[in-house]
Amino acid sequence: MTGSLKQAAESARNKTTEVMNAAKGDGAAVANDILHTPLMRAALPFINGGISGMVATTVIQPVDMVKVRIQLAGEGTSTGPKPTPLSVTRQIISSGKVLDLYTGLSAGLLRQAVYTTARLGLFDTIMGRLTARAKAQDRSIGFRERATAGLTAGGIAAMIGNPADLALIRMQSDGLKPLAERKNYKSVIDALGSIAKSEGVGALWSGAAPTVVRAMALNFGQLAFFSEAKVQLKQKTDMSARSQTLAASAIAGFFASFFSLPFDFVKTRLQKQQKGPDGKLPYKGMADCFAKVAKQEGILRFYRGFSTYYVRIAPHA
Repeated sequence: MTGSLKQAAESARNKTTEVMNAAKGDGAAVANDILHTPLMRAALPFINGGISGMVATTVIQPVDMVKVRIQLAGEGTSTGPKPTPLSVTRQIISSGKVLDLYTGLSAGLLRQAVYTTARLGLFDTIMGRLTARAKAQDRSIGFRERATAGLTAGGIAAMIGNPADLALIRMQSDGLKPLAERKNYKSVIDALGSIAKSEGVGALWSGAAPTVVRAMALNFGQLAFFSEAKVQLKQKTDMSARSQTLAASAIAGFFASFFSLPFDFVKTRLQKQQKGPDGKLPYKGMADCFAKVAKQEGILRFYRGFSTYYVRIAPHA
Protein backbone atom coordinates (compact mmCIF):
# COMPACT_ATOMS: atom_id res chain seq x y z
CA MET A 1 0.00 0.00 0.00
CA THR A 2 2.81 2.35 0.96
CA GLY A 3 4.70 1.49 -2.26
CA SER A 4 1.60 2.25 -4.33
CA LEU A 5 1.18 5.65 -2.64
CA LYS A 6 4.83 6.49 -3.29
CA GLN A 7 4.51 5.52 -6.95
CA ALA A 8 1.32 7.57 -7.29
CA ALA A 9 2.96 10.60 -5.63
CA GLU A 10 6.06 10.27 -7.85
CA SER A 11 3.88 9.95 -10.94
CA ALA A 12 1.85 13.04 -9.95
CA ARG A 13 5.05 15.01 -9.29
CA ASN A 14 6.47 14.04 -12.68
CA LYS A 15 3.27 15.01 -14.44
CA THR A 16 3.19 18.35 -12.61
CA THR A 17 6.80 19.05 -13.66
CA GLU A 18 5.97 18.15 -17.25
CA VAL A 19 2.94 20.45 -17.25
CA MET A 20 4.94 23.32 -15.73
CA ASN A 21 7.79 22.89 -18.20
CA ALA A 22 5.31 22.77 -21.05
CA ALA A 23 3.65 25.95 -19.74
CA LYS A 24 7.04 27.68 -19.49
CA GLY A 25 7.88 26.60 -23.01
CA ASP A 26 4.54 27.83 -24.29
CA GLY A 27 5.00 31.14 -22.44
CA ALA A 28 8.46 31.62 -23.92
CA ALA A 29 7.16 30.74 -27.35
CA VAL A 30 4.30 33.22 -27.01
CA ALA A 31 6.69 35.94 -25.83
CA ASN A 32 9.02 35.12 -28.71
CA ASP A 33 6.14 35.23 -31.18
CA ILE A 34 5.03 38.63 -29.84
CA LEU A 35 8.56 40.06 -30.11
CA HIS A 36 8.76 38.94 -33.73
CA THR A 37 5.44 40.34 -34.89
CA PRO A 38 5.82 43.09 -37.53
CA LEU A 39 4.29 45.68 -35.16
CA MET A 40 6.64 44.86 -32.28
CA ARG A 41 9.70 44.66 -34.54
CA ALA A 42 8.86 48.16 -35.78
CA ALA A 43 8.22 49.44 -32.23
CA LEU A 44 11.32 47.96 -30.54
CA PRO A 45 13.80 50.61 -31.80
CA PHE A 46 11.53 53.33 -30.38
CA ILE A 47 11.07 51.47 -27.06
CA ASN A 48 14.80 50.76 -26.70
CA GLY A 49 15.65 54.34 -27.64
CA GLY A 50 13.28 55.82 -25.07
CA ILE A 51 14.42 53.55 -22.24
CA SER A 52 18.12 54.08 -22.97
CA GLY A 53 17.62 57.86 -23.14
CA MET A 54 15.73 57.98 -19.84
CA VAL A 55 18.38 55.88 -18.07
CA ALA A 56 21.15 58.11 -19.43
CA THR A 57 19.29 61.26 -18.38
CA THR A 58 18.84 59.97 -14.83
CA VAL A 59 22.60 59.46 -14.63
CA ILE A 60 23.74 62.75 -16.19
CA GLN A 61 20.98 65.14 -15.04
CA PRO A 62 23.32 66.95 -12.56
CA VAL A 63 25.83 67.48 -15.39
CA ASP A 64 23.07 68.92 -17.58
CA MET A 65 22.03 71.25 -14.76
CA VAL A 66 25.61 72.54 -14.43
CA LYS A 67 25.89 72.91 -18.21
CA VAL A 68 22.79 75.12 -18.40
CA ARG A 69 23.97 77.35 -15.52
CA ILE A 70 27.36 77.79 -17.22
CA GLN A 71 25.68 78.83 -20.48
CA LEU A 72 23.51 81.42 -18.72
CA ALA A 73 26.33 82.97 -16.66
CA GLY A 74 27.59 86.42 -17.67
CA GLU A 75 24.83 87.01 -20.20
CA GLY A 76 25.28 90.23 -22.15
CA THR A 77 28.89 90.95 -21.20
CA SER A 78 32.31 89.78 -22.34
CA THR A 79 33.69 90.10 -18.82
CA GLY A 80 31.76 89.07 -15.73
CA PRO A 81 31.92 85.65 -14.08
CA LYS A 82 33.86 82.78 -15.64
CA PRO A 83 32.25 79.78 -13.99
CA THR A 84 33.76 76.32 -13.85
CA PRO A 85 31.79 73.09 -13.41
CA LEU A 86 33.09 72.85 -9.83
CA SER A 87 32.19 76.44 -8.89
CA VAL A 88 28.68 76.10 -10.35
CA THR A 89 28.14 72.82 -8.52
CA ARG A 90 29.24 74.40 -5.25
CA GLN A 91 26.95 77.37 -5.81
CA ILE A 92 23.91 75.18 -6.47
CA ILE A 93 24.55 73.02 -3.41
CA SER A 94 25.38 75.94 -1.10
CA SER A 95 22.21 77.83 -2.03
CA GLY A 96 19.94 74.82 -1.60
CA LYS A 97 20.64 71.12 -1.33
CA VAL A 98 22.33 68.35 -3.30
CA LEU A 99 19.03 67.26 -4.83
CA ASP A 100 18.78 70.69 -6.52
CA LEU A 101 21.21 69.25 -9.05
CA TYR A 102 18.30 67.09 -10.16
CA THR A 103 15.98 70.04 -10.74
CA GLY A 104 13.95 69.42 -13.89
CA LEU A 105 14.45 65.66 -13.87
CA SER A 106 10.76 65.06 -14.66
CA ALA A 107 11.09 67.33 -17.71
CA GLY A 108 14.32 65.60 -18.71
CA LEU A 109 12.65 62.19 -18.52
CA LEU A 110 9.64 63.38 -20.51
CA ARG A 111 11.98 64.90 -23.09
CA GLN A 112 13.80 61.60 -23.47
CA ALA A 113 10.54 59.65 -23.58
CA VAL A 114 9.46 61.81 -26.52
CA TYR A 115 12.65 63.05 -28.19
CA THR A 116 15.05 60.12 -27.82
CA THR A 117 12.31 57.59 -28.45
CA ALA A 118 11.55 59.34 -31.73
CA ARG A 119 15.09 60.11 -32.87
CA LEU A 120 16.59 56.66 -32.22
CA GLY A 121 13.51 54.89 -33.49
CA LEU A 122 13.39 57.02 -36.63
CA PHE A 123 17.14 56.65 -37.17
CA ASP A 124 16.90 52.87 -36.96
CA THR A 125 13.84 52.80 -39.22
CA ILE A 126 15.38 55.11 -41.83
CA MET A 127 18.68 53.21 -41.71
CA GLY A 128 16.80 49.96 -42.26
CA ARG A 129 15.15 51.30 -45.40
CA LEU A 130 18.37 52.85 -46.73
CA THR A 131 20.25 49.61 -46.06
CA ALA A 132 17.60 47.60 -47.90
CA ARG A 133 17.78 50.01 -50.85
CA ALA A 134 21.59 49.82 -50.93
CA LYS A 135 21.43 46.02 -50.79
CA ALA A 136 18.98 45.97 -53.69
CA GLN A 137 21.48 48.07 -55.66
CA ASP A 138 24.23 45.59 -54.73
CA ARG A 139 26.30 48.06 -52.73
CA SER A 140 27.14 48.67 -49.08
CA ILE A 141 25.64 51.54 -47.10
CA GLY A 142 28.00 54.51 -46.61
CA PHE A 143 28.59 57.53 -44.42
CA ARG A 144 26.25 59.66 -46.55
CA GLU A 145 23.28 57.44 -45.76
CA ARG A 146 24.15 57.41 -42.06
CA ALA A 147 24.39 61.20 -42.04
CA THR A 148 21.06 61.54 -43.88
CA ALA A 149 19.34 59.23 -41.38
CA GLY A 150 20.85 61.10 -38.42
CA LEU A 151 19.93 64.58 -39.68
CA THR A 152 16.37 63.59 -40.60
CA ALA A 153 15.64 61.69 -37.39
CA GLY A 154 17.12 64.44 -35.21
CA GLY A 155 15.18 67.27 -36.84
CA ILE A 156 11.79 65.57 -36.67
CA ALA A 157 12.27 64.35 -33.09
CA ALA A 158 13.42 67.78 -31.88
CA MET A 159 10.29 69.50 -33.14
CA ILE A 160 8.11 66.93 -31.36
CA GLY A 161 10.09 67.16 -28.10
CA ASN A 162 10.54 70.97 -27.94
CA PRO A 163 7.86 71.62 -25.25
CA ALA A 164 9.54 69.20 -22.82
CA ASP A 165 12.93 70.71 -23.68
CA LEU A 166 11.59 74.21 -22.98
CA ALA A 167 10.14 73.09 -19.64
CA LEU A 168 13.52 71.58 -18.70
CA ILE A 169 15.40 74.85 -19.36
CA ARG A 170 12.79 76.91 -17.49
CA MET A 171 12.96 74.61 -14.46
CA GLN A 172 16.77 74.59 -14.42
CA SER A 173 17.09 78.38 -14.81
CA ASP A 174 14.34 79.26 -12.32
CA GLY A 175 16.79 79.23 -9.40
CA LEU A 176 18.78 82.09 -11.00
CA LYS A 177 15.90 84.54 -10.59
CA PRO A 178 15.25 86.66 -7.49
CA LEU A 179 13.10 84.79 -4.96
CA ALA A 180 10.05 86.96 -5.66
CA GLU A 181 10.17 86.18 -9.40
CA ARG A 182 10.65 82.42 -9.22
CA LYS A 183 7.91 80.14 -10.53
CA ASN A 184 8.95 77.17 -8.34
CA TYR A 185 7.57 74.64 -10.80
CA LYS A 186 6.47 71.44 -9.07
CA SER A 187 6.85 69.19 -12.10
CA VAL A 188 7.09 69.22 -15.88
CA ILE A 189 3.28 69.18 -16.13
CA ASP A 190 3.09 72.24 -13.87
CA ALA A 191 5.76 74.00 -15.96
CA LEU A 192 4.06 73.24 -19.29
CA GLY A 193 0.67 74.34 -17.95
CA SER A 194 2.08 77.55 -16.46
CA ILE A 195 3.92 78.50 -19.66
CA ALA A 196 0.91 77.76 -21.87
CA LYS A 197 -1.38 79.74 -19.57
CA SER A 198 0.81 82.83 -19.17
CA GLU A 199 2.50 82.96 -22.60
CA GLY A 200 0.24 80.97 -24.90
CA VAL A 201 0.48 77.45 -26.31
CA GLY A 202 2.73 78.69 -29.11
CA ALA A 203 5.36 79.63 -26.51
CA LEU A 204 5.97 75.92 -25.89
CA TRP A 205 7.83 75.91 -29.21
CA SER A 206 10.08 78.84 -28.29
CA GLY A 207 13.61 78.20 -29.50
CA ALA A 208 12.38 75.48 -31.85
CA ALA A 209 14.69 76.59 -34.69
CA PRO A 210 17.99 76.20 -32.81
CA THR A 211 16.59 73.11 -31.08
CA VAL A 212 15.98 71.45 -34.46
CA VAL A 213 19.37 72.54 -35.85
CA ARG A 214 21.08 71.41 -32.63
CA ALA A 215 19.38 68.03 -32.84
CA MET A 216 20.37 67.61 -36.48
CA ALA A 217 23.98 68.55 -35.67
CA LEU A 218 23.93 66.32 -32.58
CA ASN A 219 22.55 63.35 -34.45
CA PHE A 220 24.94 63.93 -37.34
CA GLY A 221 27.87 63.82 -34.92
CA GLN A 222 26.48 61.19 -32.57
CA LEU A 223 24.73 58.60 -34.69
CA ALA A 224 26.54 58.98 -38.02
CA PHE A 225 30.02 59.11 -36.47
CA PHE A 226 29.18 56.31 -34.02
CA SER A 227 28.12 54.01 -36.86
CA GLU A 228 31.12 54.98 -39.00
CA ALA A 229 33.61 54.69 -36.11
CA LYS A 230 32.23 51.27 -35.17
CA VAL A 231 32.70 50.03 -38.75
CA GLN A 232 36.21 51.45 -39.04
CA LEU A 233 37.29 50.09 -35.63
CA LYS A 234 35.95 46.66 -36.50
CA GLN A 235 37.84 46.60 -39.80
CA LYS A 236 41.13 48.13 -38.67
CA THR A 237 41.61 47.05 -35.04
CA ASP A 238 41.55 43.89 -32.95
CA MET A 239 39.50 45.51 -30.17
CA SER A 240 36.73 43.53 -28.52
CA ALA A 241 33.12 44.34 -29.39
CA ARG A 242 32.64 46.15 -26.06
CA SER A 243 35.83 48.18 -26.50
CA GLN A 244 34.75 49.09 -30.03
CA THR A 245 31.43 50.36 -28.68
CA LEU A 246 33.07 52.45 -25.94
CA ALA A 247 35.69 53.91 -28.31
CA ALA A 248 33.07 54.68 -30.96
CA SER A 249 30.94 56.36 -28.28
CA ALA A 250 33.85 58.56 -27.20
CA ILE A 251 34.57 59.56 -30.80
CA ALA A 252 30.91 60.19 -31.56
CA GLY A 253 30.49 62.18 -28.35
CA PHE A 254 33.33 64.54 -29.32
CA PHE A 255 31.99 65.26 -32.80
CA ALA A 256 28.41 65.55 -31.54
CA SER A 257 29.55 68.09 -28.92
CA PHE A 258 31.66 70.07 -31.39
CA PHE A 259 28.93 70.39 -34.00
CA SER A 260 25.98 70.99 -31.68
CA LEU A 261 27.25 73.06 -28.72
CA PRO A 262 26.82 76.52 -30.34
CA PHE A 263 23.21 75.67 -31.20
CA ASP A 264 22.63 74.19 -27.74
CA PHE A 265 23.96 77.44 -26.26
CA VAL A 266 21.56 79.58 -28.34
CA LYS A 267 18.68 77.20 -27.62
CA THR A 268 19.26 77.58 -23.88
CA ARG A 269 19.34 81.39 -24.12
CA LEU A 270 16.16 81.57 -26.23
CA GLN A 271 14.19 79.10 -24.11
CA LYS A 272 15.18 80.81 -20.88
CA GLN A 273 14.29 84.36 -22.02
CA GLN A 274 11.06 86.05 -20.98
CA LYS A 275 9.64 89.49 -21.73
CA GLY A 276 11.09 92.38 -19.75
CA PRO A 277 9.24 95.36 -18.22
CA ASP A 278 9.10 96.95 -21.70
CA GLY A 279 7.33 93.89 -23.08
CA LYS A 280 10.24 92.97 -25.33
CA LEU A 281 12.34 89.81 -25.45
CA PRO A 282 16.15 90.04 -25.24
CA TYR A 283 16.53 88.11 -28.50
CA LYS A 284 14.33 88.17 -31.59
CA GLY A 285 15.36 84.73 -32.77
CA MET A 286 18.25 82.37 -33.47
CA ALA A 287 20.19 84.69 -35.82
CA ASP A 288 19.74 87.70 -33.50
CA CYS A 289 20.95 85.66 -30.52
CA PHE A 290 24.04 84.48 -32.41
CA ALA A 291 24.81 88.05 -33.48
CA LYS A 292 24.31 89.64 -30.04
CA VAL A 293 26.28 86.99 -28.16
CA ALA A 294 29.15 87.17 -30.67
CA LYS A 295 29.24 90.98 -30.40
CA GLN A 296 28.72 91.36 -26.64
CA GLU A 297 30.34 88.21 -25.25
CA GLY A 298 32.73 86.97 -27.95
CA ILE A 299 32.74 84.01 -30.34
CA LEU A 300 34.35 81.66 -27.84
CA ARG A 301 31.36 82.06 -25.50
CA PHE A 302 29.47 79.59 -27.70
CA TYR A 303 31.96 76.89 -26.66
CA ARG A 304 32.06 77.73 -22.96
CA GLY A 305 31.61 74.58 -20.92
CA PHE A 306 32.66 72.25 -23.77
CA SER A 307 34.11 69.67 -21.37
CA THR A 308 30.91 69.63 -19.30
CA TYR A 309 28.81 69.32 -22.45
CA TYR A 310 30.99 66.44 -23.67
CA VAL A 311 30.54 64.59 -20.37
CA ARG A 312 26.80 65.15 -20.76
CA ILE A 313 26.69 63.93 -24.38
CA ALA A 314 29.08 60.95 -24.29
CA PRO A 315 26.88 58.70 -22.07
CA HIS A 316 23.97 59.21 -24.48
CA ALA A 317 26.18 58.12 -27.38
